[in-house]
This record gives sequence, structure tokens and C-alpha cells, in this order.
Amino acid sequence: MAIIERYLADEAQTERLGADIAMALKPGDTIALKGDLGAGKTTLARGLIRHLAGDNAHEVPSPTYTLCQSYVLGPTGLALAHFDLYRIGDPDDVAELGLDEAIEAGVALVEWPERAGGLLPEHTLTVELAMAPQGGRIAKLAGGESGLGERITRSLAIRDFLNRSWHDGATRRFLQGDASTRRYETATLGDATRVLMDAPRQPDGPPVTAPTGETAPYSRIAHLAEDVTAFVAIDELLRAHGFAAPELHGQAIGNGLLLIEHLGSQGLLDRDGKPIAERYLEAARLLARLQTVDWPSEVTVSDETGARFRHTIARYDRRAMLIEVSLLADWYVPAMTGEALAGTQREAFFDLWADLAETVAGSRETLVLRDYHSPNLIWRGDRAFPATIGLIDFQDAVMGPAAYDVASLAQDARVDISPALERAIVDAYREAAMGADNHFDNETFERDYAIMAAQRTTKILGIFVRLDRRDGKPAYLRHLPRMRDYLARSLAHPALSAYRAWRESVPGMVEAG
Repeated sequence: MAIIERYLADEAQTERLGADIAMALKPGDTIALKGDLGAGKTTLARGLIRHLAGDNAHEVPSPTYTLCQSYVLGPTGLALAHFDLYRIGDPDDVAELGLDEAIEAGVALVEWPERAGGLLPEHTLTVELAMAPQGGRIAKLAGGESGLGERITRSLAIRDFLNRSWHDGATRRFLQGDASTRRYETATLGDATRVLMDAPRQPDGPPVTAPTGETAPYSRIAHLAEDVTAFVAIDELLRAHGFAAPELHGQAIGNGLLLIEHLGSQGLLDRDGKPIAERYLEAARLLARLQTVDWPSEVTVSDETGARFRHTIARYDRRAMLIEVSLLADWYVPAMTGEALAGTQREAFFDLWADLAETVAGSRETLVLRDYHSPNLIWRGDRAFPATIGLIDFQDAVMGPAAYDVASLAQDARVDISPALERAIVDAYREAAMGADNHFDNETFERDYAIMAAQRTTKILGIFVRLDRRDGKPAYLRHLPRMRDYLARSLAHPALSAYRAWRESVPGMVEAG
């Protein structure tokens, strides 16, 4: 990384720099703190350690006499070893302190690193502190190869964005992310909390050949958002029509940073993680209201610099549906049966899904938020409908079959929805939709619901296996039994008889679920 210089006016800013560095750390990272006595090394270390602990009063004793102080910090249990080598006379003594083991186990924070000789890793990030002529301190950050430098640079860019968009001094905390490459943080000042979305534009993945014969990156064929323009555009549309999408407090679209309203902490689930029926029914009625809007196909938005960005809302077309279900063929089937899907069975799979995509193509299209389920719905029961449900994570929205989001809600991928509650959700939606549209066709809707529910479940089965095998995220595998149960429900509809027969024809598929 290029050398980054920061002026730190006081101890609070020095501790804040430590916190910003902490936001970027991963196991295996090493931070070297250089500077004369009194330059602020211990202050920065204290800010870093307290941030990882999530406790501004966490005791951080100086390791001057113990030479090393070890911690297990925060909900992730990150191991951190804080070394002070001031009293080390021979670099050989550093090895005896367990520096290598500390780096392997977690994060190493090293004061007086020059006394370690050449024992620190090449990827070490160096933070050099010196007193500034005008008072305060100057911090110079350098090094940090193997990704650490990039993460630190990004973290400091986020701090600069927060300072511009809101105010100096906001406290940053990790916020649980999702299965995508997006990261989320909370930023707090006093009693106010906002959400920071960190979503830099991702480079296109490798080209894949879609079932339709098209060769392009998966994200492009599936119409997935490649930057935050889509979020800003859909957010503005939803808010303009009275829906509770987050207010945007800051937007650096070109840099992939948004500061958005925190809509609340209540969701659709109770304390035990069980669905609260009345909230799901309200979310179903909200969908019916949302689908009465005549949504435009293009939106133009501006960022903090005045630059303008245009977003086109793609159609959830045949090629997108087929590339998504290909995840089952490419990931789930081999994982469950031990063999790749090939030959006539593979051809039959895509033929039947081409027919199903054609079947729903003539149905009424509307804005499909695409991930309309419990993690992305905020309960705001003190507000008037439709603001009772807060909407987030809609950047992949497309124009497509109205039944898709109903299926996403009623067959929630993260929560066990009983058949009775599923039917109640569908009925609540249908009653609201019929009240808004005298031409609502119930038979067509039931058919489309079964097809789109099966399409979504088919895709997610493949995604969860891919998250495990490709991305090293095995936690998603615990959802597979639920998704298999949902698929079995959908396959009972006559419109899916060909899919049901295909599944029974693949050796090992029925046994695997």
C-alpha cells in the first residue's frame, strides 16, 4: 500500500485510528507500532484492543514488564497478542515469546518492532507515530502486503466518508453481513445510529456458458447488482411511493459506500427465532400494495459529488431463471449423488425449466425485490401501513412474475414456515391483491406461485452447497433440509409434474432429498 499519513489532534483521534485499524483485521495479521516514548503507541493499541472487545472500558494493561499480553476478544473470539519488545536485548529472545504462534493463532500487535530483528512477517503493517509541531501526533501507515494494506486503506476511506457524510467521531461496529460480498457496519453518534454499506464494485467473474448458450459472467446473466447504483435507485423509487426503505444520509456511489437510515432492530421472528404470523401476513399484504405501482424501467440518481448514474431495471427473463437453476445441476446434484449431472438428464433438466420459464413469461410483471424474506424485513409496528414493514437488501430487484416475492416470503429460506402458515401468508396476499385488482386470476397465480417457489428453492439449494464448497461457509448447509421440504411442497402442483418426474429419474436424488 502507498504510505498513508494521518494527523491525530488528541488521544481520542489516536484511539479512533486504532479502532479503524481493528475494523480491517483478520487472523494472521501483524501490526508493528513504531515511535519514541510518549508518541502514542500504547494509546493506539488501547483503542484497537477495546474496539475488538466491543467495550470502551475494557482493561488494557501495558505489556512493558510481562512482554506479552494475550486476549480473546469480541463475539468472534479473535485471539490477539500484544507484545512490547522495549526490554528485549536479543532478537532471538522474541522467538521464545511465541511470536510465530501468536501470528498463526490470530493477530499480533508489536510495540518496538525494531528490536525483533527480521522476525516479523513481510506482510506486517507498520504504524509510525511521532509528535506533530503544532501539537498532537502524526501517524504514518505503510506495508501490509497480502491484503492487509488494502483492507486498512478501505477502512480509512470509510472513516473519511463518515466524517464527510455525518460528523467526526462516529463509533463503528461490525454488523452481520449476508451471503454476498457486501459488508455492513453500524455508525453511532450519541443516540443516533446509522448503517454503513460497504460494497465496492466487484470485478466481473469468469465467463460461464448459460443454458441458453450465452457466455458471460454469472452476475450479468442473472441480473445481479454490480455496484450500489441499483440500491440507490430502487431505494429512491420505494421511498417516493411511500414504502419504508432507508433514507440515504450519504452516498459515494463511485466508491461503493452508502450511509443509510437504521430502520430498526425488530424483525419477523420472536426471541426463539420462530415466525410471528401476524408480521408475515402484514408483509404479504405489503407485497400486494407494492405490486399496484406502475414501476419505471429506468432511474437516474446522483451521488455526493453530483455525478449522475443511470440504472435500468432488468427483466427476470428466461436466461436469468435458467442460469440460477443451473446451480442445482452444477453444485447440489454432484454433492448429493457423488456424480456430475450430464448427458440426457442435464438436457432434460434445462428443457423442463425452459418450458416453465415460458409458462410464467405471459403473467403479469411487477417489481420483484428478489430477497423478500425475514433477514431483509424490519418490523415497525408503531407506524401506519405500509411503513409497518421496513425494506432493505433490494439491489437485485428486477421486473418479473408477481408470485416470486410471495414465494420468497412464504417459503422463508432461513426459517421453518409450516404448511399452515405458508397457506395463510399466500391467502393474505391473494385477498389483498384481489381487493386491488378486479382482474386477479387466482388459478394463474397458484400456478405461478408453485413454479417460482420451485425455481427459487432449486437455486438456493445450489447456492448453499456452493457457499460451503467454494466459499468455505458450511453454516448454510443447515438450511438444506428446510429447502428440500419446501421443494417437495411445490412439486405437488400439476404444473411441476415434469420436474417431479425428472427428480425421480436421477439416481440418488430422491434419497438425498
